[in-house]
Amino acid sequence: MKISKLVLILFSFLIASGCSWVKEKPGAEKVRVASAEQVLNCKKMGSSTVSVKSEVATIARDAKTVQQELATLARNSAADLGGNVVVPVSKIDKGKQIFVIYHCP
Repeated sequence: MKISKLVLILFSFLIASGCSWVKEKPGAEKVRVASAEQVLNCKKMGSSTVSVKSEVATIARDAKTVQQELATLARNSAADLGGNVVVPVSKIDKGKQIFVIYHCP
């Protein structure tokens, strides 16, 4: 009986590891993620270091979900600063990534 409860708990963590917990703020839907080459004629507004949990109970979360959540957080930050484009300038490291925020015409 105890083993089946343990399996159920572990299974629940695995399912939750693929779920997204980050919500988009109003205005963030207008912010796009771009590459450095695409913002050459844009004004730099600032930068944002964003982070999410990359694992739950020592189980790694889905890499694509983590990447999407980081982009959403960066877009939320850009909306707060009046930017409309974010560019990732670092790789994802333990659920953390740096983005530069731009305002483009």
